[in-house]
Amino acid sequence: MTDADLAIRLVRDAGSLAATMRAGGLEASFKTSISDVVTAADHAAEELVAQVLRDERPDDGVLGEEGASTAGSTGRRWVVDPVDGTYNFLSGLAYWCSAIALEDADGVVVGAVHQPVTGETWVGGRDLATTLDGVPVAPLVDRSLAEVSLATYVHPTTLDDPDVAEPWHAIVGGAATLRVLGSGSCDLAGVAGGRIGVWAQHSTAEWDWLPGKALVEAAGGRTEVLEHRGHRWHVAGNGRAVGELLTLLLAS
Repeated sequence: MTDADLAIRLVRDAGSLAATMRAGGLEASFKTSISDVVTAADHAAEELVAQVLRDERPDDGVLGEEGASTAGSTGRRWVVDPVDGTYNFLSGLAYWCSAIALEDADGVVVGAVHQPVTGETWVGGRDLATTLDGVPVAPLVDRSLAEVSLATYVHPTTLDDPDVAEPWHAIVGGAATLRVLGSGSCDLAGVAGGRIGVWAQHSTAEWDWLPGKALVEAAGGRTEVLEHRGHRWHVAGNGRAVGELLTLLLAS
């Protein structure tokens, strides 16, 4: 089984398990805030993925949002987000997914995202053009930031910090419209598919960034990570919009 095929299998199985558990009823516990939640479905789906990786890729490393951690010996690591958008997931909203990426010393090899409610599965990587349900997506074309939507996220409390608030308002003000939807991997899959123009977020975890980064790059898009005013910003989209967004960010 290829890495891409395995990634597809893992996100579909994790998403299916989480959806089944949600249908049976779940309670949440809180991590860092009232909106940063985790459920038994997150843990069960991550363990499912980790077990398959132990069987199929026993020498690779694993890093999971909910605590899975294996060093590995190959220089390759699978980065797992079993339920991305857990607040949406727990609230009964459709905008959540299971996501995974494989990285090596040269960067991201492959990323996959599965949205159980829509049934959509995205996969793409270094040697694999991004597909949606097996159909290649159209290559991203340059459009200005002022013409496209910007998907982002910022926790309300961080807007008390001017080093977050001022850059965030600068980039938001340059876009045609704003979307705050609650799942970074769903957002980035949408960027890869041309549904969202550009995405930006600060202090993004690897599991929220790498799967979608692979999809955007494999669709012909641009991704960047940069430090600004003490925060690490992650940006992805068509090349022109990303360039314009970075100009606004750095000028703020």
